[in-house]
Amino acid sequence: MGGPSAEREVSLSSGHECAAALRDEGFEVIEVDAGPDLATRLADLKPDVAFNALHGRWGEDGCVQGILEWLRIPYTHSGVLASALAMDKQRSKATFRAAGIPVAASLIAAKPDVMARHMMDAPYVVKPNNEGSSVGVYLVMEGANSPPQLGAEMPDQVMVETYAPGRELTTTVMGDRALGVTDILTDGWYDYDAKYKPGGSRHVVPADIPAPIYDACMEMAVTAHDALGCRGLSRIDYRWDEAQGLDGLIVLEVNTQPGMTPTSLSPEQGAAVGISFGRMCAWMVEDASCDR
Repeated sequence: MGGPSAEREVSLSSGHECAAALRDEGFEVIEVDAGPDLATRLADLKPDVAFNALHGRWGEDGCVQGILEWLRIPYTHSGVLASALAMDKQRSKATFRAAGIPVAASLIAAKPDVMARHMMDAPYVVKPNNEGSSVGVYLVMEGANSPPQLGAEMPDQVMVETYAPGRELTTTVMGDRALGVTDILTDGWYDYDAKYKPGGSRHVVPADIPAPIYDACMEMAVTAHDALGCRGLSRIDYRWDEAQGLDGLIVLEVNTQPGMTPTSLSPEQGAAVGISFGRMCAWMVEDASCDR
């Protein structure tokens, strides 16, 4: 847990909660804040399983998965390739398109170019190609006089994506099973504060949406999970424009390391179908392996 990414604090929260739940399930747990000496610490500890509670770069992009494969330590969640592919939003979109999954149009551009001129017609979104938790998201609305002035937190290359209006929906896949659909309600943009600050958003589980949309989310989630080669637990995020019906449903991204506190989206969906937080964490440990 922890690590050096922009999502360090979220990862520490996930790690502490998962560790407590696993102890309650009867496991012996050692909490490791991932630093430059991670490989050495893991080699010394020789754990039976590494529970990956890292979020963001290094923990979610194939890097730590590669270390665990090298050390032959069984681990949770997705493997090297699926993690790297899911973390790269543009490449994962190409995979989704090949699998028949609808996505928003987007391009990768240099940061100075994005700040110099509109790279596409507004409304559009500018965000890092390989971060999560809505870190560094700029929304450019219709009628904006000038392009966005990106902060120092943004990388040299960014994604510019057509803004997808509508509701924020999400579905968790656990193994080969979609657990349910959550409707995420917030007063504004579903940004970092909306995701993690108390009262920032409300979750309706199961989502009160038409059956064809619910069923499409469930089916699309497993298809996206499988298309990337994900393992263990993943969460698939959507935008749904009600005015367009099924044509208004698109996949935004797949999270191979979803947040894991008892009130996070995936554990909430598990609880809604009778899977307790502790049982979900224990399942991930039992599912762990190398060669993922």
